[in-house]
Amino acid sequence: MKLLLSLLCLATIAIAQPILGGFSPVAPTDADALAAAKFAVAKHDAKLTFQAIEKAEQQVVAGMNYRMTVRVLDAGKARQATAVVWHKLGNAGHELTSWKWLDAVPALLKSEFLYETAPFPSCHASTIAEPTGGGLVTAWFGGTAEKNPDVGIWVARLEGSRWTAPVEVANGVQPDGQRHPTWNPVLFQPKTGPLLLFYKVGPTPSTWWGMLRTSSDGGKSWSAASRIPGECVGPIKNKPVQLPNGDILSPSSSEHDGWRVHFERSRDLGKTWDMIGPVNDGKAVSAIQPSILFLGGDNLLALGRTRQGKLFQVGSTDLGKSWGAMTLTALPNPSSGTDAVTLQDGRHLLIYNHTPKGRSPLNLALSADAKTWQAALVLESNPGEYSYPALIQTRDGLVHATYTWKRQKVKHVVIDPAKLEPRAMVNGEWPK
Repeated sequence: MKLLLSLLCLATIAIAQPILGGFSPVAPTDADALAAAKFAVAKHDAKLTFQAIEKAEQQVVAGMNYRMTVRVLDAGKARQATAVVWHKLGNAGHELTSWKWLDAVPALLKSEFLYETAPFPSCHASTIAEPTGGGLVTAWFGGTAEKNPDVGIWVARLEGSRWTAPVEVANGVQPDGQRHPTWNPVLFQPKTGPLLLFYKVGPTPSTWWGMLRTSSDGGKSWSAASRIPGECVGPIKNKPVQLPNGDILSPSSSEHDGWRVHFERSRDLGKTWDMIGPVNDGKAVSAIQPSILFLGGDNLLALGRTRQGKLFQVGSTDLGKSWGAMTLTALPNPSSGTDAVTLQDGRHLLIYNHTPKGRSPLNLALSADAKTWQAALVLESNPGEYSYPALIQTRDGLVHATYTWKRQKVKHVVIDPAKLEPRAMVNGEWPK
């Protein structure tokens, strides 16, 4: 009997203690496990916010290994990862030996906010460019709220791996002291010449006018503002393209006589402009904010936002000198801004809200011919506003997008287009 009791006691002790060489469960609220989890999160990325341990195990080694499933906030999005942390013998510190996102998407290389705090509570309409000297520059409008006179144009630059603090580089203050809101900045780097920053000033989209500033040092400093002459207002939301002969073709639109798309061409790097269009009457299709794609040869395609619940498209066969009839695509549009780019490999990438209502989700679609679009990636799917995206491909082949995150922050994502895994959309439905 005594022998049996002794054996039972030994078995109980063995079950209660960690197994040398193997993993055994540990409570998610265990103080040592929590310390290891918080260390892992901070070590992997200081911008992550630790929330909780979902599951934890421990392994006795020369110290203790903790294998955990942790829940974090990543740029406002809840995510889970598995982490292994070695707690060294004798309280000699921690070492993160493994980190793996459970929802990892091979094509999505980075997702981050441009800033955590800023001098303005509201922001919108971001833009991004790669200056001649390298790095990245972004801009957006920020202030108390869209349409308010205090709204200015703010800029941040990527230096190394960090974004500089936002700096206001333009506002709507007039010579008589009156101040108007600013709107929709657009950055563009021509093949030669300075970085261009277009933006709008005025009480409303139907009464605003276009302004231009330039930078010869990658966005560190800016020239005085000049007003874009005549009826032209510059690119209205999305970046221009540079044609084979060096001309700059800007996608634009107006709202004073219905929603109508037009284009503006400059032969002297933005000093003078010629207007082409409008290319629609604003009635059959109410359309604004186009993006321009290269289809090969002299063929271009523009597509963008409408009030008809679908994206519009309109084509040109002479590099934008004239345009055909505007039609609707099969892709939904909740009257929200979009952007698109022709990639170096000839494919086309579109960023938009794939929904008839609201501004979530935010999606990427891919096409070989700009006719048939395939589902490529969902960037945001939680409730909220994720809107007005900008999209470029940098010289290294990666794709960069910025967009409004709940009107509170600007988000930046980096995508490897070679790793996208497109799937067919049937009857315009995003695949499950």
